[in-house]
Amino acid sequence: MKRLFFIFVALLGLCTLAVAQHPSTKKNTKHTIALEGTASYYADKFQGRRMANGTKYDWRKYTAAANKIPLGTWVRVRNLSNKKTVIVQITDRMSRKNKRLIDVSKASAMKLGFVKKGLAKVRVEIIDNPEKKSK
Repeated sequence: MKRLFFIFVALLGLCTLAVAQHPSTKKNTKHTIALEGTASYYADKFQGRRMANGTKYDWRKYTAAANKIPLGTWVRVRNLSNKKTVIVQITDRMSRKNKRLIDVSKASAMKLGFVKKGLAKVRVEIIDNPEKKSK
């Protein structure tokens, strides 16, 4: 009986996933994935430290850390208070205790205009690799 229950739950989960993935259930017609939450930026003490992708952190590059977005993914980050945007690559992970959506490099925070505040409400959209288009 327990075995049937687990099979039923597994099938129900697969059906739910299939419906969630169906294009008609997406809210945005462009099929972009967008998340909203709080952004912060890396402290200066992280300069030169290794990130999850193996490279060293450089505050002058447009990179970010996120737990809900796969490593290597390119995202557009929009500051909701001033509408400024920046495109960054997810190169690192945050602490599991961190409840923020994204931590951006200091250069990215400067471009988004929230270095003095330290935090900003942002919208993060997953985009295609911008480097592919320039080649």
